[in-house]
Amino acid sequence: MRTMAYFPRIALGGALYCLLEMLWRGHSHVSMFLVGGFCFWMLSRVGRLPRPLWQRALLGAALVTAVEFFSGLLLNRVLRLNVWDYSGFRFHLLGQVCLLYALLWIPLCAAGILLNQGLDRLCLRQAALRPSRRRGEAL
Repeated sequence: MRTMAYFPRIALGGALYCLLEMLWRGHSHVSMFLVGGFCFWMLSRVGRLPRPLWQRALLGAALVTAVEFFSGLLLNRVLRLNVWDYSGFRFHLLGQVCLLYALLWIPLCAAGILLNQGLDRLCLRQAALRPSRRRGEAL
């Protein structure tokens, strides 16, 4: 299956993640562009699994939470950038993730999976409209 190239998908995901943070927290960090882009790319992969949407959204939320945890350990603990701190929330893990935000990722991942599927359909439609070119053929 032909799909949207990796870089544009990662760039779109990074931009959406930063926008979401800007709307939710009022600010973001440049590192969140990379984290968000990677998460959006992962959702594109999870979205192709032959499972109901709710199961894919749960898996996506678990993966996003894991990425947030490990990137938090690197960014906040090792590099001391203090990008976020969930230690004030109940049921947090080392202040890097918390249950509330892990649960909020479920509907967001469902939306991300549906958006990725729409992008795949759009790219397939665009590819079908392009004239085929054989190797070595002039433009």
